Amino acid sequence: MIRFVTERPDLPPVLPDYPLPKDRTIPHRPASEPANPQVLALAALGWVLECEDRAARYLELTGLDPDSLRTGLGDPMILASALEFLANHEPDLIRAAEALAVTPEELVAAKDALQA
Repeated sequence: MIRFVTERPDLPPVLPDYPLPKDRTIPHRPASEPANPQVLALAALGWVLECEDRAARYLELTGLDPDSLRTGLGDPMILASALEFLANHEPDLIRAAEALAVTPEELVAAKDALQA
């Protein structure tokens, strides 16, 4: 018979019961500091290219090939294409935003800034 021990009175608790004040949370970045659209687009592009199927779909839909993508990394329209790709498929947009610790709205705003 297996018995699970959930409490050990002889040991202190693993995490002390400290109440955390709500005004002391740690933000990912200060709210006054907007994300740089190019940096955000490069991070999003990296997220897109992490998955082979998603990367193939991106290249197929944009008409880019790996060489043109590599040479166009400084081009705002190439960077915006990665964000446009995400914006056109909401499940990927949400997953990318979670992975990059931003909101989907920030990704769309970065796309709009790069396309302006």
